[in-house]
Amino acid sequence: MTLEHVFQAALLVASLGLGAFCLILSRRLRRLNDLETGLGGAIAVMASEVDRLDRAIRDAKAEATAAGQALSAEIAAARKERALWDLRQKITQAQGTVAPPAQVLPLRRLRKRVVNGDA
Repeated sequence: MTLEHVFQAALLVASLGLGAFCLILSRRLRRLNDLETGLGGAIAVMASEVDRLDRAIRDAKAEATAAGQALSAEIAAARKERALWDLRQKITQAQGTVAPPAQVLPLRRLRKRVVNGDA
């Protein structure tokens, strides 16, 4: 046997080893990319979860915006009420007398009194 035959035998053994390695690697990659049990399935599930969470975030943002606008309207109404209350307090202090609290009637009773002429 010559040195050339030894090199060819070593090349053949190395080629068979690399072939076996490639076969094992291709099988592992096929299992890894399987959409049901492998990493491909995990990626698909994660993508759907990201979409679901994105929709939930958009819905929450819209609700928060609506709640903020409603709160702003309530704050504006409360400020107007406070200004009216302050104005009434100043008027009663300027008059020097304390006005008796007005009788609060439900709107239906007030309408009946006005219609009947009792007011």
